[in-house]
Amino acid sequence: MSSNLFYTHEEDSNIMQKKDKIELSNWIDNLEFINEELELLLEIEDKVVLSNNTYEVLTDLKKENKAKLDQLYRYKNVTPKTTECDTMECDAFFIDNHEALRTAYLDYIKKYRAVKTKTLSMILLKAN
Repeated sequence: MSSNLFYTHEEDSNIMQKKDKIELSNWIDNLEFINEELELLLEIEDKVVLSNNTYEVLTDLKKENKAKLDQLYRYKNVTPKTTECDTMECDAFFIDNHEALRTAYLDYIKKYRAVKTKTLSMILLKAN
């Protein structure tokens, strides 16, 4: 991978599109990893914690993760159309959509971290 992702001759809009595309790929990678972690947490919960409530919370979180991933993959398929924008309204639509996705992603990450921390704490309590 080149260390120079952006060039001085590029327009700001092209740089922003590249940054948004990289950010989107990172979000997808993170959610794919979280999906794997949730699988492991569900297995551990089933063998160690044995709490119906925790199992439900993890299962719901896994469903939410899948929904977020589906949403991001759909968005990824639409993002090439941002280069076709020729009006400020079109640009604003894609920028607003990206910002809304960022907010939703970050909110989900906070929620996931809280549940993961609580689940790991419960596992530690059972291990003692």
